[in-house]
Amino acid sequence: MARTTIARIRATPVTVPLEAPLRHSNGTHWGRFVRTIVEVETDDGYVGLGEMGGGGEDATRAFAGLEGYLRGHDVFALEAMRLAICNPTASLYNNRTQLHAALEFACLDIIGKKLGVPVHALLGGKLRDSVEFASYLFFRYPDPDTGEGEVRTADQLVAHALALKAKHGFRAHKLKGGVYPPMVELAAYRAVAAALPGERMRYDPNGALPFVDAVHFGKAIEDLPTDYFEDPVYGIAHMRQLRDFVRLPLATNTVVVNFEQLAANVAMRAVDVILLDTTFWGGIRPCIKAAGVCETAGLQVAVHSSGELGVQLATMLHLGAVLPNISYTADAHYHHLRDDVIEGGLMRYENGANRVPDGPGLGVALDRDKLARYHELFRELGGYPYDRDPGRPGWFAQVPNADWDDPDVARRPAMR
Repeated sequence: MARTTIARIRATPVTVPLEAPLRHSNGTHWGRFVRTIVEVETDDGYVGLGEMGGGGEDATRAFAGLEGYLRGHDVFALEAMRLAICNPTASLYNNRTQLHAALEFACLDIIGKKLGVPVHALLGGKLRDSVEFASYLFFRYPDPDTGEGEVRTADQLVAHALALKAKHGFRAHKLKGGVYPPMVELAAYRAVAAALPGERMRYDPNGALPFVDAVHFGKAIEDLPTDYFEDPVYGIAHMRQLRDFVRLPLATNTVVVNFEQLAANVAMRAVDVILLDTTFWGGIRPCIKAAGVCETAGLQVAVHSSGELGVQLATMLHLGAVLPNISYTADAHYHHLRDDVIEGGLMRYENGANRVPDGPGLGVALDRDKLARYHELFRELGGYPYDRDPGRPGWFAQVPNADWDDPDVARRPAMR
């Protein structure tokens, strides 16, 4: 078989609107996701797709800087590509893990297209035809143009959860916290659980809680069908200490995102559930390797979301399809989007699940008109700082945090 080598890497930043701005412990998604769509072109005419986030900024120049490293590289030589751009000691100075992820996605897409098989066939074959997701509940600012979409109170949060269940069929529900005082968020979490009796729950304040608040919060939800307590405090050592006080599985997507951290966690038994993110871990293949370690060590795994459009969602679906030891429904920001840049628009949920693509490669294609439209929107609006809250000028997050927002104050900040 003739070699298929990289000829060009093209990166296009896009801005895709959300239903409303999403608040989190570090700041806000400013009513839109900024993503970089990557296209890897080969010398024999294939084009593979990748995607990367960036905390509200684009990564165009970073990808352009890697073209010289990879021009002429065989797309099948994935381990060599990893070492070429993610040498572990060089990464102390130029961490390219997330860049590598997008390029790996594109190379797998090309390999699948050349062989005429879906990516999941390259990864051992799918074990399931669809991947189930949890609703991803955020406190939200209202849309700055329409004033709609606010989620600030427990009643608004319950109404939003019920609406998402009615629309998409979700049977599990995750609350992104760390915005309001912990006891306010506890009351909201319990209100959602009461409105959806028997359905699975999870809570994630992104490591923002002081230790004593994490203990209190965890104990207060032990009676609920809580899948896991995700990153209530920051750090493997702090998570290990917390498990002595709380009888819930502890999960993370922040403090175990590479193999050195995974080894430390296996030794310490700090975290029970490793949330595998195809971007944070550097690709689909590292996630599969990590899942194998977890299976051997008796740790649980699930698929994590870092704010995806359809290209990265496809990578999450292929990952979720092949892992034998998936223990929980996956995360996805995806249902907050108003549109997508792939052909056919937003993927549809059926009973809370997305079907795994079976077409060659990732099984998705770009809608060129939408790619151009949302690239122009990026040019118009520019990026934004993920770790700042436009409704609280001058505020920045601390870990642990003590400066919570006031839930009695309604805000409608501009998002430009």
